[in-house]
Amino acid sequence: MSTRPFDPVAVAYYEVEGWKAYYDRNWLRLLWLVVALVQAQFRIPFPQSIRAAYHVTRASVAWVPKEHKPAEIQDHLREFYRLARRYSGLDFDVERAAELELDYWDVHRQLVRQADKTRFINTMTKLHAVVFSLPESVAQESAMLRVEANNVLDTITGKTSPNPEHDWKRCELLLVACYQSIRQHADAVQRQANLGL
Repeated sequence: MSTRPFDPVAVAYYEVEGWKAYYDRNWLRLLWLVVALVQAQFRIPFPQSIRAAYHVTRASVAWVPKEHKPAEIQDHLREFYRLARRYSGLDFDVERAAELELDYWDVHRQLVRQADKTRFINTMTKLHAVVFSLPESVAQESAMLRVEANNVLDTITGKTSPNPEHDWKRCELLLVACYQSIRQHADAVQRQANLGL
């Protein structure tokens, strides 16, 4: 199955704006940003993109309390990834993707302000490898960029950033690089598949 290309710049923009809405607890804005994000990244058409965004937003709202229900969150993530697989041209294990997405949220929360981000990088590597059908050896590059973006985000949300406006832009640039890496490696894998290598 061929992957439909996405624009890393657009995806990074919507994701960062979504982070801002999440930390502002502006759930309606988050919903509409996720609609745009899933249309840009996974080609989920309207009105199914609203359904996909609903599940991401519901999972995000449920995640906010430290005492939350992981099964409820994973149910929403599973429904989101079902839609992503259906429309994106990607072929991945929905259950595993939802599980790794929840692991990503969990490990990020656990490792805020911790120097050693190895577990975080490993989780992101596995998530990118599963969703985009990449070998983990190449998915690690995008994972490291994604974790660095989260590290910068943590300085903003933790009120330790000396220049939040600059650091929001830095988050976005790191995510652009992350998604460019994914696109580059996914395109290379697809070319090899087309050549029968």
